[in-house]
Amino acid sequence: MRYAQGGGLTAERRAFREQVRLEAGVRFEAGEKTSVIARELRVSERSVERWRRAWREGGSDALRSAGPASVPKLSAAQFAELETELGKGPAAHGFEDQRWTLVRVQAVIGRRFRMRLSIATVWRLLKRHGWSWQAPARRALERDERAVELWKQEVWPRVKAPRRRSGPGSSSRTRQDSR
Repeated sequence: MRYAQGGGLTAERRAFREQVRLEAGVRFEAGEKTSVIARELRVSERSVERWRRAWREGGSDALRSAGPASVPKLSAAQFAELETELGKGPAAHGFEDQRWTLVRVQAVIGRRFRMRLSIATVWRLLKRHGWSWQAPARRALERDERAVELWKQEVWPRVKAPRRRSGPGSSSRTRQDSR
C-alpha cells in the first residue's frame, strides 16, 4: 500500500494489523468459518483465506508482521550526513550553479557513501525525509521590487483597458433576433 507521504505503514498501524491477524488465528483454532471471521474483524474474505493458509503452514508465527516492506537505503545517520553535505550547496561539490537536481544528489551519495541509487530511489529518499520539489523563481538580478510595486499600483490601472459590459447595443449572442 502506498501513501502520499512516500512511506508505508507506521509501526503502530503494522502492530494493529498484526493483532487482527493473530485474532483470526485464535478463531481458526476454534473452527470458525471464514465469512464469520471476515465480517467480525471487518476485513475481506480473501484476506482471511490467505491468513488461514499461512496459519495452516506456519501456525500463529506465520501471522506475525514481517516488518517494514523495504529497508531504507541510507541509515538515519547517513541521511543526516547527506543533509549536511547538501546544506553546503552544489558549488561546494563542484557544480557550476546553485541548483540541486536529483542527478547531482545521486552523485553526492555515490561519492560520499560509495552507493549507487537510481534517480527514483533518490527522489523517494528525499521525499520520505520531507524534502520537496522546488523551482527557483527566475528573476533578473537588476529587479527593483519597490519599483515593480509602484508600477503595479500607479501605472497598470491607467493602462489596463476597462471591461466591456454586455447589454443592449452590445454584440452579445444572448439576444434573440426579431426576424
